[in-house]
Formats: sequence, structure tokens, C-alpha cells
Amino acid sequence: MNVLLVYPEYPDTFWSFKHVLRFISKKAAFPPLGLLTIAGMLPKEWDKKLVDTNVTELTDEHIAWADMVFIGAMIVQKAKAREIIHRCKAQGKKVVVGGPVFTTHDEKFEGVDHFILNEAEVTLPLFLKDLEEGHPKPTYTSLQKPDVKKVTLPLWSLIDLRDYASMSVQYSRGCPYNCEFCDIIIMNGRIPRAKAPEQLLNELQALYDAGWRGSVFIVDDNFIGNKLNVKRMLPHLIQWQKERKFPFKLFTEASTDLADDPELMRLMSAANFFRVFLGIETPCEESLKETGKVQNVNRDLAETVKIIQQNGMEVMGGFIVGFDNDNESIFETQIRFIQKIGVVSAMVGVLTALPQTRLWHRLKAEGRLLSDTTGGNTDGDLNFIPKMNKDKLIEGYKKIISTIYSRKNYYQRIHTFIKNYRPSVKRQISMGDIRAFFKSMWQIGVLSNARYSYWKLILKTGLTKIKALPAAVELAIFGQHYEKIANKVAPT
Repeated sequence: MNVLLVYPEYPDTFWSFKHVLRFISKKAAFPPLGLLTIAGMLPKEWDKKLVDTNVTELTDEHIAWADMVFIGAMIVQKAKAREIIHRCKAQGKKVVVGGPVFTTHDEKFEGVDHFILNEAEVTLPLFLKDLEEGHPKPTYTSLQKPDVKKVTLPLWSLIDLRDYASMSVQYSRGCPYNCEFCDIIIMNGRIPRAKAPEQLLNELQALYDAGWRGSVFIVDDNFIGNKLNVKRMLPHLIQWQKERKFPFKLFTEASTDLADDPELMRLMSAANFFRVFLGIETPCEESLKETGKVQNVNRDLAETVKIIQQNGMEVMGGFIVGFDNDNESIFETQIRFIQKIGVVSAMVGVLTALPQTRLWHRLKAEGRLLSDTTGGNTDGDLNFIPKMNKDKLIEGYKKIISTIYSRKNYYQRIHTFIKNYRPSVKRQISMGDIRAFFKSMWQIGVLSNARYSYWKLILKTGLTKIKALPAAVELAIFGQHYEKIANKVAPT
């Protein structure tokens, strides 16, 4: 059996970092971890190829080689997924699909022979058994939550690691919180399930043995969903990193209650975590209560960010406008808030009703649901009828984006961040880092209109907090990407 695994291309979004990749000579930000894990679960005797269309073109020859094509995708990739399905069916191939977009939108896709939905550790073996016996079903679905301690190693040999800016591993699935707009618990449940420490270390060792050095994204939607498990695991990770002279710098996603736990922050910093994404959402308490964001209620969010950054981790933040409790003052409020707290990478989106979430069901019952979401996070897509005037909401959203990603405000946030930041990451400066720095000096410091802001940042950081200079350079480079995304959302 020849099996082709295909990962659809991402559009140009906040998280694609397409305009950063040229600085570091990479083709994509992250590898297709889900498909690589699926590949490891397929029979060893099958011949496998993987085409990540973010890295290389999917050719007719690739498709002709295959007996069966597996496609995995998220919501934001659905348009490209449909194109790939159509091409494969035109060549008479069997198409097998799975992943978030298919789990919540399976009825929206034509031409698929087999849907492997929910968590593949449960549903894929059922499909493989039926396939072997000659009677595979069209759809496999299950609400069973598998033991992640039995997850297979990703088949890293199917990709060229050099194509990517960062590698990815998963430690746990699930989140204990129940935010109305979030689909994490739809996919992975509210009881966090974690891998054993030695299992995570085996995955990191596989990357290390493959020659990877640099950033590793721990893709958990809430890395600290079970703090006790994480605290038991981190000493093992710290020791592993120490023994290998800290080959990986780590980043992840967490909830704001990370700032309440000094021991956990100390351990994460010691393990070489240098960045964490927080769902901050809004400074409006009523909107937080409305959406069930209990972990952010009655909390000084500015102090939360400052505490985490003082523990050596840059905070990236998610922000939302369009809650029922938001009025027209929310746009200026969000701008002032984001500038004050110094979250440089601020992903601001209009509230979106993701399929099957509590928000989706509520809006559907209220007759306010309009359409499917694009899944783009920051494209200004509005798929429901808001309480605020629709035009005012979109106009205000665009104002936030154009304001916070203006050059002046963006660099102001970098300075605020550097002021609060206490670098602790142990990193080996690579030739890639040096090349990126020199490229930034030329492309930003000479050729771009940001040259004055760039050199002021570099010189001030170099003179006052030299250890933060790599972070300053990286954020200046990120600014080139964010500025282009902002101009797409809110053209000037």
C-alpha cells in the first residue's frame, strides 16, 4: 500500500509568520505534527510519503503514486483541503481525512471516502481493522478519550526538519476551563490527560537525534491544565536539557493562573521556556463573566503579564472584541490596555462562533448564527449577529489593528516588554541567528521605514539589557510580518 499524507497550505495569517521566514531561510513555521503522528500509527509495511504544501508543491506525480491519500487539516485550511480532495478524486484515489475541520464540519466536504474523526488513537485502528477485512465504513467517530501515554512517536523521517522554523511536540490534551467560545473541550475534553515524563523525553530525544536544535513548540492548548503533573514532569525535562547543554528553547500556551504559581514559573524558566501564549481576551470584567473566562475574572491582568515576563517568559496574548457586553468604548479600552501591558505579539480577533461550542449553540438558539467561520482568528470574519452594530464592530476592530500595529505603538510595546523582562533562557547562538540579525540590520535597519525605531531599540537594549537583545531583534523581525497582516485587515 502506497499512502500519501498531505497537509494543506495555510493562508497568510497572524500565526503563519510567512513574512518572517525569509529572515531565517525557512519555508514554514511549524511541521504537520498530527499527520506525522498518524504516519507513525499506520502499518509499518506500508510505503509512506508526506507532502506539506506549505513547504513544497503537491504534484500530479505525488497523487499518481498513491493508493490512498490521507489529509489532515484545521478550520483555516478548509479551502485548500477541498482543492486537494478534488484533485485526488479526479485521479480516482481513495481519500481519508481527519483533524479538527473534518470533526466539526464533516457534512461540508464532498468526495471523501472515509472520515476518521475525533481522536485518531481510538478511531484510526477501527478503520485499519475494517480496511484489512475488506469492509471499511464511511465514518468513524467516538467520544472516547484515549490514554495519551500510548501515543506513538511522530515519523520525523517523512519531512526535512531544515524547512521549519520550529518543531512541535504535544505533552497533554484537554483544559479544565469551559470558556463559551472555545472548542478545546469539544476536541479534547475538560480533564487534562498528560504523557509520562519519559514519553515526552523520548519524543524530544527523537528530535535531538534527528539533528534538531532551536525552538520547540509544546502545542498543548493549556500546558498547565494539570499543574501537579507538569511540576512532576519539569524536573525530568530540566535534567534532560542540562545534560545536552539546553539544545531546545521551548514555548507553549497556558492560562493566566500561571502567574499565581511561583514554583511552576521557576521550573518552566529553568527548563528553558522563553515564551507563553495567554488567552487574555479583554479587560472588561462583564465580558469575561459572560464568556465563562473565570480564570481571568477578579485578576489584575497587567500584573499577571508583568509577573510572567519577570520570570523570563515573553507573553504573547489573545484578545477578543464583540462580546454581548462590549460597547463602543471597548476599542479604545483594548488599545490602551494592550499598550500598557506590553504584550508585543497581540492577536486581536472578532468573537467567532466555532462549531459545537457553547457559544455556537447559544447563538443558534437565539437565531443569531449567520455562517461557518473561516477559522482565521484575525481576518475580521463575523459569523453571527452581534449586539453592537455590525459596522461599528468591524470599524472598531480595524481601528485596534491599525493602531496597535502602527510602527510607533508596536515599538513602544517592545520597549515596555524589555523593561519588564528578565531574560533567563539558555540559548546557543546559531549561525541562523547571526544571519537573521544581519538580515534584519539591512532589511529593517537600512531599507525599511522602521529604521529609526529599529536602531533605537537595538542600541538601547544593547546598552541597558544586553541579554534581552535576541528577543528585541526577534520582535523587530516579527513586526515586519504583523505590519503586513495589519495592512490586509485594515488597509491604510
